[in-house]
Amino acid sequence: MQTKNPLEFFRTLPPKQCTECGTPIIEQAESYLLECDHCLSKKNEY
Repeated sequence: MQTKNPLEFFRTLPPKQCTECGTPIIEQAESYLLECDHCLSKKNEY
């Protein structure tokens, strides 16, 4: 079994999507958020 180059692995990952609405999340390095800014702001209103 051939191992994949780690850099190639991370380059080919699909963009992270919001778990609430499915919108792709543009994230900062080492971001662990699972919701987009819009969905997070709606949660804070309640």
